[in-house]
Amino acid sequence: MKICICGGGSLGHVIAGKIASKGENVSILTRCPEKWNSEIKIDDCEGKIFTGKFSCVTDQAEKIIPDVDIVLLCLPGFAIEPVLKQIAPYLSENTYVGSVVCCTGFFFIAYKVFVNNKTQPLFGFQRAPYIARVAEYGASAHLLGYKKELQIATVNVADNMFLQAYWQTRLDTPVRMLDHFLEASLTNSNPLLHPARLYGLFHAWNKDIVYEEIPAFYKIWDDYSSELLISCDKEFHAVLSALPVKIEQIPTLLDYYESIDAASLTRKIQSITAFEGIFTPMKQMNNGYIPDFSSRYFLEDIPFGLLIIKSIAEILNVPTPTIDKILLWGQEMIGKQYMLAGRLNGKDLIHSGYVSPDLFHDLINTIVR
Repeated sequence: MKICICGGGSLGHVIAGKIASKGENVSILTRCPEKWNSEIKIDDCEGKIFTGKFSCVTDQAEKIIPDVDIVLLCLPGFAIEPVLKQIAPYLSENTYVGSVVCCTGFFFIAYKVFVNNKTQPLFGFQRAPYIARVAEYGASAHLLGYKKELQIATVNVADNMFLQAYWQTRLDTPVRMLDHFLEASLTNSNPLLHPARLYGLFHAWNKDIVYEEIPAFYKIWDDYSSELLISCDKEFHAVLSALPVKIEQIPTLLDYYESIDAASLTRKIQSITAFEGIFTPMKQMNNGYIPDFSSRYFLEDIPFGLLIIKSIAEILNVPTPTIDKILLWGQEMIGKQYMLAGRLNGKDLIHSGYVSPDLFHDLINTIVR
């Protein structure tokens, strides 16, 4: 099999290295090919080291896409559409195209991009396979945590068993197939986790407030953030209940984190080893630190995470007061306008993961699973 990894972030590094270490033919499509070595080293949380070589690293899709069997996007939400448009002219009709996470709008965006080829095989992970960090860009990375199980949804794929077996052996993690693309597209992981925590940390912030140090994102997680997260999750599951999905495929966050209330959820999140060393995105100033509103926690998880959930909630007429509160605050922090007068009709929706009613109903009614 020949596989192309699109994107040079932490997950792109780790997944490319992991697969290449197993002897697969791996190519990298990245904006910065000159910064990559031809070989990469990955160390994991169990003390193992994986080394893999790449067959090609380039920024030119035409050099690699025509020959690959699988394309995996390891990209932030805002980069999915331009990269899909970049590779679309060179794709075989049998090439599997997927995303390492789907909560940033992958299936919706792919449906728009492939409007003239609605049979392109698509797949996507419900949650990111690993917790990953780059060590030296283009050369090495850390695999900080494995998942107990991975879930994948597909569209236009005749042989789900092949994809299940492929990813299970290449990523060294059990894989379960989902029944509906929405079960991967709508998750209560980063789209709820990060915005709720950011609001918990900074809802009272103003330009006169400067912090002496960078706070740990998870290690000092508090009950207020847990209460927000639980409230968002209840609204999220109300949305799921109105959709044609198996709601049990997406457990509540209390169940996922083996907790019973805000206090126990706080203790659980604080105790997760893989979360240690993850700090809040901050920007250094002359006299301290302020929130970094250009970080992916803001620019990814609000317009290409929380906003997607809100889009579908609005289509289904499901009230989301806590999500609305965080979204209104978040759009002000990043200088955007998504919500206006209680509805999603702001001027910046075009630059977000917003799912329109027409797109949603068209996709739901015509997609082949």
